Amino acid sequence: MRDARPRVASVCMEVENLEPRVFLLSPASLLGLRAQQLTSPRARFGAAERYRSPEGVTVEEAFSFMSSLYFRGKITYARRFASPPAGLAEVGSAGVLVIAPGFGLVPPDWRITPERMRKLRRTPVDLKSRAYCAPLRGHALELQSVLAPLAPETKVVLLGSIATGKYVDVLLPVFGDRLIFPRDFVGAGDMRRGALLLRAARAGEELEYATLDIPRSLAARRVKG
Repeated sequence: MRDARPRVASVCMEVENLEPRVFLLSPASLLGLRAQQLTSPRARFGAAERYRSPEGVTVEEAFSFMSSLYFRGKITYARRFASPPAGLAEVGSAGVLVIAPGFGLVPPDWRITPERMRKLRRTPVDLKSRAYCAPLRGHALELQSVLAPLAPETKVVLLGSIATGKYVDVLLPVFGDRLIFPRDFVGAGDMRRGALLLRAARAGEELEYATLDIPRSLAARRVKG
């Protein structure tokens, strides 16, 4: 089994953006119909067969299937605009990390097996759950410890809900002002956000970002996923 921890090292690499960016993607729902289809022992489509294989299915493919447009938009957008800082060989996969409940932050090519799926499903995305918060906070602290001295200008872009605190309340104390999110997420549902991200990625036009100082009450009324 591969280690779920983000992989970091000090090797020079080229980046396009003047301001480095690392993306953190919220997880897909593991309880819906498409999750049941993926994990069904009778399923014969490719992702389900890979899920049952000894190697498992990548979290990118699994979450894209389960979440459909929304996660597909997030991963496409993040891959298009991620730019880890020079001097950092890897932060996940080219500056993209996925929140995996119970495991913390994992790269998109991290594999989900039936054993790992059981842990993902039994770990609630809840601030009261130590099984959820501790790995996420630990990996966030590791990432911050590398970024802070190496490239303090690096922004950490959260592609996920800012409304309930289920991600923000763990990540904001670690990253502070470097944590940002797409401003257009406020007031948009999952399908709209997914389509927005796909359009932006295809056009090569990065969205406008905001820091987490917007009123939480406003976000809580409008952003849910």
